[in-house]
Parts: sequence; C-alpha cells; structure tokens
Amino acid sequence: MLLLTAAIWGTSFIATKSGAEGMGPFAFNAVRSLIGGIALFPVIFLMNRCPKEKREKEHKKDLFTGGSLCGIALFLAGAFQQVGILYTSAGKAGFITALYVVIVPLFRLFSGKREKLPVWLCVGTSLAGFCLLCMPQIGKIGIGDLLVLAGAVGFAIHILIIDYYVDKADTIKLSCIQFFSCSLAAFFGMFIIDPRLGFDELHMAQIIDCLGPLFYSGIMSCSVAYTLQVVAQKRTNSVIASMILSLESVFAVISGMIFFGETMAFREILGCIVIFCSIVAAQISTTETPLDKKL
Repeated sequence: MLLLTAAIWGTSFIATKSGAEGMGPFAFNAVRSLIGGIALFPVIFLMNRCPKEKREKEHKKDLFTGGSLCGIALFLAGAFQQVGILYTSAGKAGFITALYVVIVPLFRLFSGKREKLPVWLCVGTSLAGFCLLCMPQIGKIGIGDLLVLAGAVGFAIHILIIDYYVDKADTIKLSCIQFFSCSLAAFFGMFIIDPRLGFDELHMAQIIDCLGPLFYSGIMSCSVAYTLQVVAQKRTNSVIASMILSLESVFAVISGMIFFGETMAFREILGCIVIFCSIVAAQISTTETPLDKKL
C-alpha cells in the first residue's frame, strides 16, 4: 500500500505542477483537498452499511482531533514546500524534502522510542541515494531551501500524527477530516498569500481549465493515496513508512521520463538503486522471525 502511495504521489507531480501554475499553489491545494474529502463520502457510506462488529471501533474525540491535526500538518507541509520551490531548484527541493526520512526517527528518539542500528544505517544510505538522485551539486541554503526544509518537518510531523491516532479512530473518516481541515486552511492562504505570489483572484474559468489535474490530484493523490497511507501505517513502523513513501521522488523521475521524455544520468540511476536497496534492507531488519518472537 505504501509503495502504491509513493507511485501515485510521484506520478501526480505532473498534475500538481500544471495545476498550481494555472491557479496558484494555495488555491490548487484548497480545491484538490476538498475534492479528496468529498470523494471519500461513498466509501464511508458503504463502510457504515457493514455489520457493526466488522467496523473499526470509533472514538469520536480522537477522530476529530487526529483528523484536524493531520489536516493542519498536511497543509503546512504542502504550503512551505509549494512556496519554497518557487525560490529554489527542483533537484535541491527534492533532496531537502527527503530529509523527513531522517526527521521521523529523530522525533521518535526525542519521544523515547529508539530504533535499531540497521534502521539508522538504512536511513543514512537512503539519504545518500537521494543525494545522488536529486542534488547534483551542493550550494548555499537560501530562503527557498529553508522553506522546503520547513515542509519536510511538516511531512515528518504528519507521519507521526498518523502513527499516534491510526489505532484510535476510523482510518477512512480520519483521512476524510484531514482533507477538509487542509482545504479550509488552504482557502485562507488562497486569499492572503496567493496574491502576494503574483496570482490573480481565483475564477471558475481557472478551475475548469485545471479540472484534469484537480481531479487526478484530488482523487488519486489525496483520497486514494493518503487513505492508503493511513491504513498501511497500522501495520508498518513509521520510520520504514517514511522511507517507502520517500520513493515518491523516484516515481516522479520515472514519470518525467515517460511524459516529458527526460533522461537519467548514471548518477541518478545509481541513486534509485541505493534507495531501493536501503528500503529492502530496512524491511528485512525490522521483520520479526518466529525465532525472534520466541526469544
């Protein structure tokens, strides 16, 4: 599920880029998140028709608190990343965003949860892979880089919030609430920040022109992918989840090759291989065998 999530996010980069350029980053984020939340209504309706004993146990307080916090974290992460990328290169932004792979275990360390040494080694090698893939040369950190770094912190916090609430609330409803919370916050940003970035007031004509990117990003990237993330994190260590989700950049490169005819240098191909091997090694190192359980 997490691998499929990463693939959807990576391929939706094309839709997100074209849509944000036509509407403004906050306007696009607001509308697509709203579509993502509405798209989950049929799923929730079908789940409510299931026998009560087959449904997940509901905790309304945790549901609304967790959903709102997830939505706010998702909004802040996306906002910092989308604005920051306007002032930095795509390669540097991709590498800096990938730092959430390291930020997640660091935050867990501060909360008293320690990871095994093999996991830390895999985190380090995955970062080396991202360096090969996304950062051809090291430069000075500008305002754009700092904003993207803030976005990486937001994505790490989002993963940890999901990890905390995923067993306390219905996963589909949690995902739905996070989209409406994110959309509401982005609507405020649309009126306050988008004009300062040079984008005109949102009109229906702009939405119609961007319907394709909006629906793909809203339904696939939001409602499908983020819901898969929430469900999958019930069965996956949050550090490993962050590493698998970081494959989004690899799929973005592949989709760029397919749709834009871009080519990959040997260094970039090597980066993909290093990232893939790191994730496989991390999965193996955290999988319990029957002997481990007996011990």
